[in-house]
Amino acid sequence: MNQTTRISPNLVSTIIPVHNRPEMLRAAVASVLAQTYRPIEIVIVDDGSTDSTPLVGLNLVEAHPQVVRFTRQENNGPGPARERGRSVASGQFIQYLDSDDRLLPNKFTDQVAALAARPDCGIAYGLTRLVDPAGKVLAAPFKWTAREIPELFPGLLVDRWWCTHTPLYRRDVTDRIGPWCDMRWSQDWEYDARAAAMNVQLISCGTYVSEHVHHAGQRQTSGAAWTTDPVRLRNRVALLTALWQNAQQAGVAEDVPERQHFARWSFSIARQCAAQGMKHETDACLAFAEAAAGSGPGRKGIGPFRAVASAVGVRTAGRLFRTAERLKQGGGAATMDQSFSTPSAKTRERGQKY
Repeated sequence: MNQTTRISPNLVSTIIPVHNRPEMLRAAVASVLAQTYRPIEIVIVDDGSTDSTPLVGLNLVEAHPQVVRFTRQENNGPGPARERGRSVASGQFIQYLDSDDRLLPNKFTDQVAALAARPDCGIAYGLTRLVDPAGKVLAAPFKWTAREIPELFPGLLVDRWWCTHTPLYRRDVTDRIGPWCDMRWSQDWEYDARAAAMNVQLISCGTYVSEHVHHAGQRQTSGAAWTTDPVRLRNRVALLTALWQNAQQAGVAEDVPERQHFARWSFSIARQCAAQGMKHETDACLAFAEAAAGSGPGRKGIGPFRAVASAVGVRTAGRLFRTAERLKQGGGAATMDQSFSTPSAKTRERGQKY
């Protein structure tokens, strides 16, 4: 936060990063303007758009000068864009909204009331539904947003079980979390892991509050294969590092099943890295897997993998184990279902988008 920024009591600041999405930006802003709650402000951060998006942003400022603000930066990704918005926002509450998603009109009213009723809680959330661009409901609720979950860990070791737009944060919580990181993917998962490390308490308002839009347009998560691209694999290792370090800080108990799932996940990423010859990343993931699993079932297979890697090299071992993995049906020992694993929500959000 900019040290000169004055915080306005009761104000909800919505931060919208955007890149080349002019019409979706209009819809996202409209969903904030439709809130039954006041006072509000909207901070649009254009992340180096090359189309008409900046003009749309300026037009929105002109149409709603008391509410909408606009700023630009060179293309640095969604994390730095959200941080740019957070640094100039002046609300007591902070809402993050990707430019292709929408809020429901009751969101701020219900979540501010929930936080007022529970001063011990730093984040309020509600139910999210998955919709198509026309608003047809594809899954309701989406992810684990209907569950009563008091803390982000240990669930974050399995999945980011809500969407970027689902929670509403108290400003002091975002100040304690600190700046958004510059990870290209999963930076929102890393962000919430830092909140989880502080054992921030959650409160659900119990109502539907937002819509996650499944569309065919360009996404930050599209592109090269996640299991073979070294750049994306390094990003995934960075996420695992953040999750494990923050889980340790939070004091996640050794006997929770989520730690065994995390161990299996880390071992899986280790095999993917090994197949690409990425020894340093492979070793890091194996270390996370062994530490998380302890003597539990999540440790299965790690010893044989290390023995094979020692005998034939990391790359060959990775390829051998990846071949065996593809022939195997279903998850391994201790694997838990992730939040999107429902018949009506088959689209995996492997990272996050703008």
